[in-house]
Amino acid sequence: MASSAPTPHATGFPAEGRCGYYVEKKKRFCRMVVAAGKRFCGEHAGAAEEENTRKRILCPLDPKHTVYEDQLAKHLKKCNSREKPKPDFFIQDINAGLTDETEVPEQFVPISSLSEEQLENLIKKLRKASEGLSSTLKDQIMSHPALHDALNDPKNGDSATKHLKQQASILGNIEKLKLLGPRRCFVEFGAGKGKLSHWVDIALKDAEKVHFILVEKVTTRFKVDGKHRKKNSVFERLQIDIQHLCLNKIPVLSKEKLPVVGIGKHLCGVATDLALRCLVETYAASCEERNEEPLAKRIKNDKTEKEINTLAKEGNEKSVPEKWTPVAGIVIALCCHHRCDWRHYVGKEYFKALGLGAVEFHYFQRMSSWATCGMRKTSLDASNITTKRKDHQNDDGEEHDDGGYRFTDDTVESLPGFLTVEEKKKIGHLCKLLIDQGRIEYLQQKRFSPALQYYTDPLVSLENVLLTALPNHSSSPETTT
Repeated sequence: MASSAPTPHATGFPAEGRCGYYVEKKKRFCRMVVAAGKRFCGEHAGAAEEENTRKRILCPLDPKHTVYEDQLAKHLKKCNSREKPKPDFFIQDINAGLTDETEVPEQFVPISSLSEEQLENLIKKLRKASEGLSSTLKDQIMSHPALHDALNDPKNGDSATKHLKQQASILGNIEKLKLLGPRRCFVEFGAGKGKLSHWVDIALKDAEKVHFILVEKVTTRFKVDGKHRKKNSVFERLQIDIQHLCLNKIPVLSKEKLPVVGIGKHLCGVATDLALRCLVETYAASCEERNEEPLAKRIKNDKTEKEINTLAKEGNEKSVPEKWTPVAGIVIALCCHHRCDWRHYVGKEYFKALGLGAVEFHYFQRMSSWATCGMRKTSLDASNITTKRKDHQNDDGEEHDDGGYRFTDDTVESLPGFLTVEEKKKIGHLCKLLIDQGRIEYLQQKRFSPALQYYTDPLVSLENVLLTALPNHSSSPETTT
């Protein structure tokens, strides 16, 4: 026989041992069990008890969230924004480059504030410095079978298709340079969600002993590297600014001696320079110093001095270990030259040899945005300039095609009016080319064979230049001059 006892709702009281918080939306009391002597469950204790008497304040470590004032001390001990112990691979400013004390940063005026004569002088210097540089690069627009199905997925939107085309071309160029293979460590700089490494892993199939290090300084949502569970490849994500990254201190690289392949898709301005210095100066140079030891130490201990001398004379490659190459190659899609920084720029010596310095570099890197900012013809009114600066990204969070500037219908371009739109675009491209040429010269000095090429159509991405480099003793791509 059914019980005739009144329901909690009918009596206006919660069931015995249950939470006393009335859920208005459900028209009933919460059914969670409460602790002995408590009236509310943990979920509703804060909302129902003393809610009006407790004060919430901004977290001093991160004002994006709040905390109860009376629980601040406890919160600071576990807040995700608290300063955490630095890992071994963090070395302050190791890839920052040397600071030139004679070149104190100046308070540069905006380009829009320069006189016509000042701007003309800058453009003359740019054109003189760029003499002999080819403004048209070689087309290396490629693809890779690993992305065939993804590229042909009818569910793709325009944004997804553009990113897949770029990833496919980068992967095709990596394969063309013979950098896809077993026993490698791929270091993806500015990894974001880790999609480039994802496709490299797919292309490698079951290659043995492949390690991926994904470098990203910010916390990233929807990462794809956490989904990989293959036996032969390992994914390791490092949340660190490239400026402080010491690859020598990463266990897999210090123990396994896997050749490193540096990769990146749309690596913004200064991050490219930091990545290059991290690879070829901080890492490769120190590895070479560590491995410059007598021949006798690099041959098995049971060899006699006579046998060692014989092997050295005969050049028996099977017995004498082949020289280890710390950095097997570099493949980086360049981006956002307007975000470059003179202090960190690897091409300083190249600029100085051309009679250029920090001042010219500053204006050239600002003018580089003219190549991609989508300028339009309009009447100029210096008093009504409202150029909007923002870190524009598309919905995939990995692209910066507008060069950091966007001009809307209610804005006017803050650029001198004596140049046509097409002239400004050409000057912008020339600025990007000159900055990239400094990187080429730097890599050549570090005994690499570098090249610049177009890796995708400008309709896919306006930032369509790929920087590649191989060690000089490798089969290298054609060097850009």
